[in-house]
Amino acid sequence: MSLYAQLRQRAADNKPIRVGLIGAGKFGSMYLAQIPRTPGVHLVGIADLSPDAARANLARVGWEPERTRAASAQEALRLGSTWITEDWTALVGLDEIDIIVECTGNPIAAVEHCLAAFDNGKHVVNVTVEADAFCGPLLGRKAAQAGVVYSLAFGDQPALICDLVDWARTCGFPVVAAGRGHKWLPHFSESTPETVWGHYGLTPEQALRGGLNPKMFNSFLDGSKPSIESSAVANATGLGVPSNGLLYPPASIEDIPYVTRPVSEGGVLERKGMVEVVSSLETDGRRIPYDIRMGVWVTVEAETDYIKNCFEEYNAHTDPSGRYFTLYKRWHLIGLEVGMSVASVALRGEPTGVATCWNADVVATAKRDLQAGEALDGEGGYTVWGKLLPAAASRKLGGLPLGLAHNIKVTRPVKKGQSLSWDDVAIDTTTSAYRIRREMETIFDDRHA
Repeated sequence: MSLYAQLRQRAADNKPIRVGLIGAGKFGSMYLAQIPRTPGVHLVGIADLSPDAARANLARVGWEPERTRAASAQEALRLGSTWITEDWTALVGLDEIDIIVECTGNPIAAVEHCLAAFDNGKHVVNVTVEADAFCGPLLGRKAAQAGVVYSLAFGDQPALICDLVDWARTCGFPVVAAGRGHKWLPHFSESTPETVWGHYGLTPEQALRGGLNPKMFNSFLDGSKPSIESSAVANATGLGVPSNGLLYPPASIEDIPYVTRPVSEGGVLERKGMVEVVSSLETDGRRIPYDIRMGVWVTVEAETDYIKNCFEEYNAHTDPSGRYFTLYKRWHLIGLEVGMSVASVALRGEPTGVATCWNADVVATAKRDLQAGEALDGEGGYTVWGKLLPAAASRKLGGLPLGLAHNIKVTRPVKKGQSLSWDDVAIDTTTSAYRIRREMETIFDDRHA
């Protein structure tokens, strides 16, 4: 039975999937916009540090005020309405909730939220992929040990890429490469929240209208988010990672199967079976027509002449040799698609992407020369950006995960372009995020990388 049919049956039986949302910012608001239009789902509660901001976002997306007037969780459950609270622990602790959607964007907090949800027998759809990038393999393992499902969020590009990879392998195709698009030039790695809108292609007025966070969007632009998302994909699919960071080959959709081949065959890959990000800009800054900037793709290989001939007979989108075929989805709709994860986890017990190995890591890398005593401000800020590295390379370096490079001080000078290590910073070792990361480093050795 399709997910939609199962949702309708849940609605008819008055047994909706009961959801708790932590964080009602931009991504969360997009999911909130779809909930009233989805049968068989009851948003029991929203936990947000600013309940007033959450209510404002609910109004922005069209919720009627009476839907959120429940004074308690029990009242929300009785009336089928939604309770708003500052207390995420109270939300996670509700026995009646099936799934927590973690949507804060704060990786350190997200780890704590996920672990508490597992402890309370709740499935988790984790929108905060920044957390997954530095400890997703262990989060996935801890969820399984607790008998619950941990999942990446559909609508965000990693889960969509995982879906394409799963399609390819289920059909019998070897995956040569998979990834997403991005607007990229090398100097974007130096971008700050002050310069982001000009590079990104939005006016400050458009950003204000959309309630867009300049630091968050700068993390997209400066290469941090593409690295984070590529790390999540590599760890969920077992695909490899470029040895010295993403290459961002410029290509139109027409040329993706041409550039996403091994170097030995005219492409850019070190070898077959890797993640990569395709740029929508030529190296001189010219926009590439029919780009994949907002989309995802997978390149597969015809291993026999028969399959190659089938590609030709059905006008498949291949490279000049006819052996490499790219399937793509040109757009992703972000929070508007999260309902797919909620339904898949609750109704099928299946994640829409989950880390199963530790192949990749994202290491904090200096945007400029840093001096002892300076505070790091995490992804999208003024001090560091995230560089994708093989997990083995990060372990050898003692690399500082980008997701933990928030509000910690540098203890010695670091040159621009240098990846930071644990020894370069003074870090709070008492957080759940730090402890689980260090635990993962001891569990996932080179045999799992």
